[in-house]
Amino acid sequence: MEALYKHQIEFISYMQRLLQEGDFSSTYKFAFLHSLADICIEKDVPSSGQLLISFDEIVDKMITLYWQHATPFIVENDRLEGGVLLQNSGNQAKIITDIVELQNSGARNLSQAKKLPFWSQIHKNTMDTFKKGPLWRLQKLLGDDVCYLFPHIKNRNYIELNSGIADCFRLFHDLIVQFARQGWIEKISKIPKNQTTIGHAGELTDFLFGTSRSSLKSASQLFKEIQAGNCFYCKKQLKGNAEVDHFIPFAKYNNDLGHNFVLAHKTCNNNKRDYLAAPKHRENWQEQNLVLNEKLITNELTNHFTCDVERTIHVANWAYGIAQTNGGKYWLATKDVFV
Repeated sequence: MEALYKHQIEFISYMQRLLQEGDFSSTYKFAFLHSLADICIEKDVPSSGQLLISFDEIVDKMITLYWQHATPFIVENDRLEGGVLLQNSGNQAKIITDIVELQNSGARNLSQAKKLPFWSQIHKNTMDTFKKGPLWRLQKLLGDDVCYLFPHIKNRNYIELNSGIADCFRLFHDLIVQFARQGWIEKISKIPKNQTTIGHAGELTDFLFGTSRSSLKSASQLFKEIQAGNCFYCKKQLKGNAEVDHFIPFAKYNNDLGHNFVLAHKTCNNNKRDYLAAPKHRENWQEQNLVLNEKLITNELTNHFTCDVERTIHVANWAYGIAQTNGGKYWLATKDVFV
């Protein structure tokens, strides 16, 4: 146990060094770090503790993370549209211009983008950028390669995380994502050409890493039908105050998965907040979304969100596993009832 704690402390210490001593001249390395954290909770970790992650998985995840960044920034209070924000102090990042092309061709998400004829070229562009930059530069600290996360081995199409690293990414996922996003936001905020557009940091955070309200409307109608007009949690009739809730809270896993949604009263949703729902709610959610309506949700929401049942299950197992390990409590009902 002492060795395990020592390894976890070493991991956090390395992350502090990486963010303090790494050269983040653009936002690509923040995206790479964020991608690693997400992928580690979306997959099973082998008994060896050495998780293999393909370059294709990383590239797909990076494009997904940049997707919202490629849309014009809008200041919500006065609805001013200020254009697409720069990701570095020079010309716009290639990944952004490529995603803009995908979006202008009608793609709303990654699954739709992959159906376009020029997807292969854009995927290659991002792969080339990844191989030339963040793959080798993420672990370069003050000019030295400090390969704590994974070894630098050329002529491979994958990385293999060192033993125990994937488990640390899973354990400290929230913290690593917070580190990456804060650094990413600060980088974008300090670019002179962006400063005339950006308002408050909170607005920028919501814009870059939030959920599209228009997309949630499609989920709202579908789950109203699935749940027969009733709130998922209290089972009472919904009367115009329904909200789409991320069953595994968005604060814990900052990605939209179609099978992770439920429809709830505003009061139930607000009371649940960022807590994990009680096991009985988890059982109901799995029965509703992953068994009875798995194909329906996939068919109806694929054009708006990622619909991947296996990934959804991995994320749920991770979230509840961490809560169990830490002795956390679960939200049961309104008026702050926990178990």
